[in-house]
Amino acid sequence: MAVIKPFKALRPDASQAKQVSCVPYDVVYESEVRKFIEENPLSFLRVTRAEAEFAEGSDPAPDKVFARAKANLDDFVARGIYSIDDQDVIYIYRLSSKGHTQTGVVACCSLDEYENSDIRKHEKVRPDKVEDRLRHLLAVEAQTGLIFLACRNTVTLHKLVSGAVLDEPIYDFECAGEIRHTVWRIKETAPWIDAFKEVPRLYIADGHHRAESALQARDMLRQGRPQDSLADYDYVVAGIFPAEDLRILPYNRVVKDFAGLSEDEFLARLAENFIVTDTTEKKPESHGEICMYTKGKWRHLRFAVQYFRQPDPIEALDVSILQNFVLDPVLGIKDPRTDDRIGFVGGARGTAELERLVDEGVAVAAFSLYPTTMDDLFAVSDMGEIMPPKSTWFEPKLKDGLLVHMI
Repeated sequence: MAVIKPFKALRPDASQAKQVSCVPYDVVYESEVRKFIEENPLSFLRVTRAEAEFAEGSDPAPDKVFARAKANLDDFVARGIYSIDDQDVIYIYRLSSKGHTQTGVVACCSLDEYENSDIRKHEKVRPDKVEDRLRHLLAVEAQTGLIFLACRNTVTLHKLVSGAVLDEPIYDFECAGEIRHTVWRIKETAPWIDAFKEVPRLYIADGHHRAESALQARDMLRQGRPQDSLADYDYVVAGIFPAEDLRILPYNRVVKDFAGLSEDEFLARLAENFIVTDTTEKKPESHGEICMYTKGKWRHLRFAVQYFRQPDPIEALDVSILQNFVLDPVLGIKDPRTDDRIGFVGGARGTAELERLVDEGVAVAAFSLYPTTMDDLFAVSDMGEIMPPKSTWFEPKLKDGLLVHMI
């Protein structure tokens, strides 16, 4: 049974929602953030990435960055750009792009359920990233972006959503990439709360660091308070989407060097576990295939290892195959979470970004992967296991700053 809670969102005026709302804080480079803010001073990136308002290369103290974020949010409220809803409600959020549509429910979810693994995770978190979002959350006293959750759809939920989207939305706008964002406000929340009681569990698709920072904030703010007295900080705001609606793109890799090997030596090592052929294809067509780009040339790698036993769901992931048979044994990249010789490129940036990074000398090789599936994610999460880092890239992305949860 999944628990959801209506809430009063701090949200922008409809006339400024498109201009104010922004991409998630962790999917853009700092140089891009600076450019976005320069072109659009109303961007919510001024709250989620306030370090970009300081002089480039100045390395401001975190406390100054978070104080600036809080001041910017307060300024948005004082100017009437943001206001808080007058009652606890549930929101319906639809994203549409290029023939793809996904419609979900935005509500608060129990951090007790997250702590007890009823909201299931599939990634380890980096302590430094959790600390950054924890300090940001405590400074601005708000959860500024949605955790992205998946669930198995039910007949009841499907009927409720189908009826809700016939009403007039509170937001409806199109952003870069021809992605349309549409949001409805649901005042009669009891049927929705009951409907989620039929959902056995929720799964984190994206937002592990936000969830973990919200949990740590809860623990800090709970001190000295009776445990049975629930507050806003006992919940985390999330967009919950049916798994069958979701689209996963690959999370590709680039590496900075061949660990002292020549390119010919590197290719010879690859041939121990892969059938390597030249190709003009830039994206693998099926599981067990990888496309690799080096020195202006694409190659196709077909995994050729015969297992003595059926591999478990984690071993069978293409990101695991790359890690276990190339990155670790050949290049010595044992922990991709901490090794600065590897970089991750979200699938939305396309193979052109892989070519650019290699052609400009930022990397010596790029690996274009076959995307992880929702079934993979569910299987690993249900095992209580962890996927390799950066295994999934969900697209399109939910907006930050559209539905803010004040704590």
